[in-house]
Amino acid sequence: MKSSILLIYTGGTIGMKTDPVTGVLTPFDFNDIYEEFPYVSKLGVEIEVMTFPPIDSSNVTPELWSTLARIIRDSYNTFDGFVILHGTDTMSFTASALSFMLENLSKPVVFTGSQIPIGVMRTDGRENLITAIEIAAARDREGHAIVPEVSLYFQNRLFRANRTTKYSVEELNAFRSDNYPSLADVGVNITYHPSHIIYPDSYEKELHIQTEMEQNVMVVNMFPGITEHILKSMFAIEQVRGIVLQTYGAGNAPTEDWFINIIKETVERRVPVVNVTQCHSGSVAMDMYETGYRMQKAGVTSGLDSTLEAAVTKLMYLLALDLSYEGIIQKLKQPIRGEISI
Repeated sequence: MKSSILLIYTGGTIGMKTDPVTGVLTPFDFNDIYEEFPYVSKLGVEIEVMTFPPIDSSNVTPELWSTLARIIRDSYNTFDGFVILHGTDTMSFTASALSFMLENLSKPVVFTGSQIPIGVMRTDGRENLITAIEIAAARDREGHAIVPEVSLYFQNRLFRANRTTKYSVEELNAFRSDNYPSLADVGVNITYHPSHIIYPDSYEKELHIQTEMEQNVMVVNMFPGITEHILKSMFAIEQVRGIVLQTYGAGNAPTEDWFINIIKETVERRVPVVNVTQCHSGSVAMDMYETGYRMQKAGVTSGLDSTLEAAVTKLMYLLALDLSYEGIIQKLKQPIRGEISI
């Protein structure tokens, strides 16, 4: 029996083609996917297309995340998997958010895009699209999805979505997952790595979605020379409900009393402060140096080896739930969708 896939186009470079008359880039109609790419039919997959008015990924908001979550929920029993085409600039944010918003997921949700428009002859979009569809359709002998989680496929590698970061503007392998290995590698064949994949404890549980995300979250990137006045003003913003602090190395920041006092005052207001490293690879370890230890004592929560994208969206997700401050802190310290290593 053929697998059925819902292909959702939200926008991005992958959805552009060159107009043969004017020579300018215009939106590609994915409803013509079999006509444009006849070899897609050889995958033996039934594809239905849902197209959004193209959104530049720089304009993506949590409203789009909620819409995508609802679409997947409403289509969940109809399709075996989902492929979401998205602009690369904020793809890791959207994909990480969906990983948290989709609870009890047991089917693939594969994000992909491209660096070169799909209508250009030398495009990476064609291979990314076809392989993402093949991965989303892949099932084992029992009919279960081989990769039943939210993932991101780009340039021959499939990653856990909430472990990814876009690191290159120009290279075709634009995404990395520095702190977690790939879920699959693609060459002549697709080699899946089951030990890296999260499988549901039950395939019978009903999919639930969380559509609310707390947007009053702030990211503060530390740099030498940041002043007490500026930092205090930022942390004192009344509407802020959570802060992701990007620090140096293994989670280090200034040891001056004014800095630690600002942190203490913020935590005392029951505003979670999550510490993630500015480095692409490695983990926060606040007990390693005094500069991190003082923050830990002040009540800062370690984001361990979380990406910025996962830390932000996880905090937005948790703050929107009916949890106590202590409950939020506890869940920040634990992996809920494989987003951190413990």
